[in-house]
Amino acid sequence: MHIDLAALRSLERERDIPFETILGAIESALLTAYKHTPGADERARVVVNRDSGIANVLVPVLNEEDELVSERDDTPEGFGRIAAQTAKQVILQRLREAADEVNYGEYSGKEGDIVTGVVQAHGERNERGIVTVDLGKIEATLPLNEQVPGESYEHGKRIRAIVIQVNRTARGPQITLSRTHPALVKKLFAFEVPEIDEGAVEIPAIAREAGHRSKIAVRATTKDVNAKG
Repeated sequence: MHIDLAALRSLERERDIPFETILGAIESALLTAYKHTPGADERARVVVNRDSGIANVLVPVLNEEDELVSERDDTPEGFGRIAAQTAKQVILQRLREAADEVNYGEYSGKEGDIVTGVVQAHGERNERGIVTVDLGKIEATLPLNEQVPGESYEHGKRIRAIVIQVNRTARGPQITLSRTHPALVKKLFAFEVPEIDEGAVEIPAIAREAGHRSKIAVRATTKDVNAKG
C-alpha cells in the first residue's frame, strides 16, 4: 500500500493542515478498514513509512512469556485499493474540517455585526419557515422568529442582517441571523449617518416594532453637532 506523501505535504503548506494529523487519521482509518477483513487480528496496528509512504498492517509476535519479540506483516491482498480510497476520504474530511474551522474562527468574532447575503431558500419551503442565506463562504439561517413580518425573502434577494449566534456543530459552523434585533437598526443607521460612526452622535435607545416602525433616540456627544439635524 502506498500513500502519496507529497500530496499531504502540499496540504500542510497550502491549507495549514499538519502532516502528522492527516497521516495519523489515515492510519486510524486504515486500521478500521483492516479490522473488517476476514481473519483480522485485533492486536494489529497500521504504520505508514514517513519516507516511502508505504503502509503496512503489523501484528505483534510474542514469545512463550507473552513478550513482544517482533512484528509480522499481515497486510491483506488487495488492500492497496482500500488504502487509496481511505486516504482520499480522510483528506476530503480533513479539508472540510479545516474549512469549517476557518469559517468558525471568522464568524465567531462577528456576533453583533451586520453581514450581507443572498437568499438561497425561501422559508415557506420548509416546515419551520427558516430562510437560508448565502454569505459567500458559508450559509447562514434566518429563523422565522427573527424575520420581519410581511417582508419577502425571495431566492436571489440580497439582504442585510445581524449575526446573533455562531455555534460549532457536527455539520460545521451554524450561523444564525436576525432582521428584527434592535441593534440592526442602530448599525444600519450608523452606515447612513457618518457622525454616529465617528462618535459625534450616539443612539442611547431604540424602540422597534419589526415590520412597522422604529423610534430612535439620539444625542450629540459634542457641542458642535446638532443631533436633531
